[in-house]
Amino acid sequence: MKLTPLDILQRRFSKRWRGLDAGEVKDFLDVVSAEFEEVIRENRFLEEELKRAHQALAAYREREDTIKETMITAQKVVRDMKENIKREADIILGEARIEAERIVGEARSRASELAEEVAAYKRQRIRFESELRGIIETHLKMLDAYREREEIEEQESKIKYLTPPE
Repeated sequence: MKLTPLDILQRRFSKRWRGLDAGEVKDFLDVVSAEFEEVIRENRFLEEELKRAHQALAAYREREDTIKETMITAQKVVRDMKENIKREADIILGEARIEAERIVGEARSRASELAEEVAAYKRQRIRFESELRGIIETHLKMLDAYREREEIEEQESKIKYLTPPE
């Protein structure tokens, strides 16, 4: 059974011939009642404080859970972003490699075409030089033949001049 301050105040004792002094008992019971009432008030206050502390603790735990969930979500978002960025970088790098290979292929093809053109120009120059040399040699031979003929004609003319007429 729970004892209240009112129970202490209303408690009556039987009187005996050599019993306790009723005034002292009454004074003591008043003090006990007051102390007990103070303890009960303090207990209620502490219970209210404990209740508020439990509510605050529950609120803090809820906030903590929310923060943990937010942190987990943020970490997942960061991880996803990193993966997406890596994927995009790999795609860009792959495209760049393909483009580089295409450019190198075109450059090799163009270099091959230019090498063929240079070789064709060299062959053309050699043929042109050969033809030009042949033309020059032919003209030199013609000049030599013309000079020989002139010399022969000149000698024949000298011989005619020197020979008496018949």
